Amino acid sequence: MQPIVAIATGDPAGIGPELSLKAALDDRVRGLCRPLLVGDPDVVARQAKSCGIGADIRVVDDVAAAANSNGGVTLLACRAPDAAEIAFGANSAASGRASLAAASTAIKAALAGKVDAVVAAPQNQTSISLAGIAFDGYPSFVARETGLSRDDVYLMLCFGEMKIVHCTLHASVREAIGLITRERVGHVIAVADRTLKRLGIAEPTIHVGGLNPHAGEGGLFGREEIEIIKPAMEDAKAAGIRVAGPFGADTMFHKKGVDAFIVMLHDQGHITAKLLARNATAGLAIGSPILFSSVAHGSGHDIVGKGVADPTAMIEAVTRLANAGAARAVA
Repeated sequence: MQPIVAIATGDPAGIGPELSLKAALDDRVRGLCRPLLVGDPDVVARQAKSCGIGADIRVVDDVAAAANSNGGVTLLACRAPDAAEIAFGANSAASGRASLAAASTAIKAALAGKVDAVVAAPQNQTSISLAGIAFDGYPSFVARETGLSRDDVYLMLCFGEMKIVHCTLHASVREAIGLITRERVGHVIAVADRTLKRLGIAEPTIHVGGLNPHAGEGGLFGREEIEIIKPAMEDAKAAGIRVAGPFGADTMFHKKGVDAFIVMLHDQGHITAKLLARNATAGLAIGSPILFSSVAHGSGHDIVGKGVADPTAMIEAVTRLANAGAARAVA
């Protein structure tokens, strides 16, 4: 039996439902797994019509009812009571609530063992804020939904053979510096190592970037590398993890034979990913009891309903999890 990958359809006012449909209909995806959309049926049907996607959509109310869709798409209904109020390309509390409700439903199905992995289409943080929901990205959302601290789940950006893990994510630079402790750096190294092994890399090699320019230049530009990052790496080496660094974040991505790079700050990883793989980067939330991925681009309010959204990153996210065996546990 192929693994079931739940695809939460994301912001209903954006390109999420279109991307989800395109990914679920992709031949490569269907050859590796059974895609199961999760979202509001009316929203998905409206987007399919507007985008000229003529797939047969079979709506079910329980994962157990999902079967081979015979060329169509199976949709697990997560009905939004105010779906009719959601307009294409407009921020609203209704779309914010609907996007996270779909993601939550998919995560609960994964926790219950009903699906093997979850991929979420892009959300819109403005709409989520209008709904009055505290949200600072999918990794911390996954943490809360799975009963973990927001600091226990990390983001791994994936494109091609490149994997970039973030020690801190959606925090001000001032706050992020305070979060970078020996314990946290050690934890993110350990989680990255376990994840890489789960993804099929038997003996991962991990390189760690510094916080300061030139990784501190031996203490000339800061001592975090000497007092925090290097000791955490020595702890990891003592535990049998193959780790090297710290390296300057502006040069280390040129290094070859590396299975994952760990960066200290959001922009150290995101700028690299978005320059090298624009709209083709998948984000894997690592450290939780489920396998969860998303995409590293926005909700595309300017092109919603036109049928032109590029599903490359969504397809990459789904196939990566399916190729990994869509395991239920990463941490």
